Amino acid sequence: MGSRILVTGALGQIGTELVEALEEKYGQGSVIATDVREGNNCRILDVMDAAGIESLVRDESITEIYHLAALLSATGEKNPELCWKINVEGLENVIAAANTHGCRVFAPSSIAVFGPDCPSIAPQVTPLNPTTVYGKTKVVSEQLAMTTGVDMRGLRYPGLISYKAPAGGGTTDYAVEIFHAALTEGHYTCFVREDTRLPMMYMDDAIRATLELMEVPSEQLGGARGGYNISGCSFTAGELVASIQRHLPDFTCAYEPDIRQNYADSWPNDIDDEVARSEWGWVPEFDLDGMVDAMFAGLQA
Repeated sequence: MGSRILVTGALGQIGTELVEALEEKYGQGSVIATDVREGNNCRILDVMDAAGIESLVRDESITEIYHLAALLSATGEKNPELCWKINVEGLENVIAAANTHGCRVFAPSSIAVFGPDCPSIAPQVTPLNPTTVYGKTKVVSEQLAMTTGVDMRGLRYPGLISYKAPAGGGTTDYAVEIFHAALTEGHYTCFVREDTRLPMMYMDDAIRATLELMEVPSEQLGGARGGYNISGCSFTAGELVASIQRHLPDFTCAYEPDIRQNYADSWPNDIDDEVARSEWGWVPEFDLDGMVDAMFAGLQA
């Protein structure tokens, strides 16, 4: 039958574009998009419903699961118990179905696995002592990838920037919100400091990395398979503003840090992705200005 693909959290920032890419690659009939919300061509599926996941995987002869359903960092800290349940117990439900039916699983990790003791340029192997519940759930995800016997893979996504779907409650959301504010208001109030430098990535690069990783033969992947570092471009909030001003010279930005500044301060400034480059040939395509140009082209279209 070929690949039969299930996507959870398909209406989120990543899922919106990943489903499009998977349908283009495998055919629309091969991809089943699910979420807890109703959406275009999207089935209802709660990842806390273990029986529902198992029956869907069985009935649709699923071979691969892209498990994107999660609460992100800023949202998760407001309800840590729910964040743990969805991000860990939901993943365990997916793994159980995958184990029963022999599915491969993609479960994203995040730069949120790093804590304040991480070097400013995060290496692949370093102590993982996150300060957020969200980060802790992603550490568990990486550990499960190595201990469950399922062919499970993940990427430590940086902050992701896209014009096709709204950001989903993460600490790096300012790097998406700022574009919409620039076009509609000519001004943005940023919730992190001007000098806050974080690893970011344009969504096209993130989707391509995801598909590339899932194509790699299992025996080619090493101990980082549950959460490969991947680097896009690292920049400060002020540098992002300056790049936007190439398009909108009158755009202004104020800085009023809130609790999300604390989360950002606990994360590295940049990512060392040499392991991903050497094991499966990862190379990003978008730098800061290229990403900003693509965002304006997409939003204005």
